[in-house]
Amino acid sequence: MSAALTFEELFDPDFLSSLGHLSITARRVAGGGRFGEKLSKDLGSGVEFKDFRPYTPGDDLRRIDWNIYNRLGRIFLRLYEEQQDLPLYLMPDLSESMYTEGAVRAKAALKASLAMATISMNQNDSAGLVPFGENMEIITKGKSGKANIMSFARHLSGLKPQAQTDLASCLKKLSSLNLRPGLLVIVSDFFDPAGLDGIKKALGRLKHKVLLIQVTRPSDADPTMQGELRLRDCETGEVADIAMTPAVIKRYKEVYDDFCGRLAELAKKRQAGLLRLDAEGDVVSQMAKLFETGSLAV
Repeated sequence: MSAALTFEELFDPDFLSSLGHLSITARRVAGGGRFGEKLSKDLGSGVEFKDFRPYTPGDDLRRIDWNIYNRLGRIFLRLYEEQQDLPLYLMPDLSESMYTEGAVRAKAALKASLAMATISMNQNDSAGLVPFGENMEIITKGKSGKANIMSFARHLSGLKPQAQTDLASCLKKLSSLNLRPGLLVIVSDFFDPAGLDGIKKALGRLKHKVLLIQVTRPSDADPTMQGELRLRDCETGEVADIAMTPAVIKRYKEVYDDFCGRLAELAKKRQAGLLRLDAEGDVVSQMAKLFETGSLAV
């Protein structure tokens, strides 16, 4: 089992300093509004339709539904339910596949988690930490305010790796907790032995808006291994002897491309955002794309 990452290994001074620039980017794109308001509008929440009622003198004329008037000849108002903030729930993947080869994926995932939490807390929205592997645990249900950012970072650096991935069952457990609906951010390579079908079904049970951050490496799409190899699955321990011939590499690339395509389709059908995060690249500049595009559905 891999060792937990220390605070110093994860969060160097340059990275922590760059989080301030990311927060400024998010605020500028949101037009000065709060992070929760920005996210909830982008993801179809924030101000949501609730019901109709008949018009009475003195009502706001801007809320009249003219489509109903044209059909029925009667005036009705659209009623909305305002959501003042958007709780943020961060689910970083702690399974062994994130910690192989120098824990490059795990470092990127935990940095991305702190980046999202920092923006949220800077705008006085709450951020909760719900890491997962084969099991899920609630480290903190939700904290807000700048004073809690370093505490959140220390929680991240204290997380212990887990052997395997079982995202579907962890999402089932999450749905049973009846947390306040918010934005659920899953940061993972999504290499789950159970496949994507179970994850898709489990996501369908959740009331939260969802953002998927797929942590990748260039070698995922273009492996450089050659020759006769004995490969061991870092999570299950399963061993396979493989000859990395051009035909095998070609088939691998086809399977990986299909996997990424199915994950994108899952996100689309779930109306979830999807960001592919290169673990070997600069995390903050990639996270900024969520806001620079004007939408989380990237």
